[in-house]
Amino acid sequence: MNKSTETKAQSLARILLGSIMLLAGTSHMTFAREDFQAQVPDFLPLDKDFVVLASGVVEISFGVAMLATKQPRRRTVGTLLAAFFVAIFPGNISQYLTHTSAFGLDTDQKRFVRLFFQPVLVAAALWSTGALDKRRD
Repeated sequence: MNKSTETKAQSLARILLGSIMLLAGTSHMTFAREDFQAQVPDFLPLDKDFVVLASGVVEISFGVAMLATKQPRRRTVGTLLAAFFVAIFPGNISQYLTHTSAFGLDTDQKRFVRLFFQPVLVAAALWSTGALDKRRD
């Protein structure tokens, strides 16, 4: 999909997702650092603070890329962001299974419902960047 065929809805979704990634990445390093540490699964053999800081850098990078990258590379960014959302999903599952409260997710029901939001993020990353479009530039 070239820029002229990107719909306004896709453009808006891409800009919104890029902005959310910038905010999320920044929050990893500042005001939500402890909440993000609560989502790092115990089975991960890395320091939780390191994981939070590193993933924050990755999220900021994705935010910038979502906002600044042009086609045809935008598809690659969307595909990589979708893969990132899949890669961090075990943290959400862990939060549910360990009954860990963070980000206002203070009941099992809230933590369970949160699990269904991750596929929406994956789909948004792919759709908004044209990664699902069969046409090529």
